[in-house]
Amino acid sequence: QVQLVESGGGSVQAGGSLRLSCAASGYTYSSYCMGWFRQAPGKEREGVAAIDSDGSTSYADSVKGRFTISKDNAKNTLYLQMNSLKPEDTAMYYCAADAIPSCGGSWCVPLARYWGQGTQVTVSS
Repeated sequence: QVQLVESGGGSVQAGGSLRLSCAASGYTYSSYCMGWFRQAPGKEREGVAAIDSDGSTSYADSVKGRFTISKDNAKNTLYLQMNSLKPEDTAMYYCAADAIPSCGGSWCVPLARYWGQGTQVTVSS
């Protein structure tokens, strides 16, 4: 049974940083694509970042240069380092995974088969 558990969300002021973590279990971690998507109230889900099984990464234009996705295969953990946060980054952030080598880009992450429960990120101006 695939399980994804996010942590690291919180409240920060604009310009601050947060690091989200996603602990994964129940599957062959290294062979899956993984990523992060977010959803703000009243808005559609937005793919934020993706990392393929070979380590290739992709980002939404809105976060490029500010967010970094990475993974530690030994710890079965996915990360999202978020710097220079803006109020418009406020959303529930979800970790996602799918049993395919490539996610096909950050925009595909919301379509992934497995999601975590989400962690809230709030950025104040």
